[in-house]
Amino acid sequence: MVRRTIFLYSAIFWTGIILFLSLENANEIKQIEIPNFDKLIHAVFHFVFTTLWFLYLKKKLVTITNFPLLSFALMGSFFFGIAIELMQQYFTTTRSADVLDVLANLFGASLAVISIILLNNYNRFIDKI
Repeated sequence: MVRRTIFLYSAIFWTGIILFLSLENANEIKQIEIPNFDKLIHAVFHFVFTTLWFLYLKKKLVTITNFPLLSFALMGSFFFGIAIELMQQYFTTTRSADVLDVLANLFGASLAVISIILLNNYNRFIDKI
């Protein structure tokens, strides 16, 4: 129960961080002069987002297998990323929507799913030794 609560609060907190930083006035954010560095940030944000939401769902819905939970976390990340891009386009004056940001989000979320699958398979392999 405690872990589930920690995962839930962590996932909500991380979601809020992403939302805040994505809608923050772009003029107030320090720019890093590395080409496409923001895409790396998007990928990392959604890697953590997908991982935290998966961990919460796994603890809450223990009888459900990993595949539907991973699918739900991946799709949640994807649609959350699209929603942020739409909010940037229509509700901010210093930001605009970018399809490449959505692709970077999807890349980070997909990397999280692949990492979870590989770690799960590795742990099963170790348990058999």
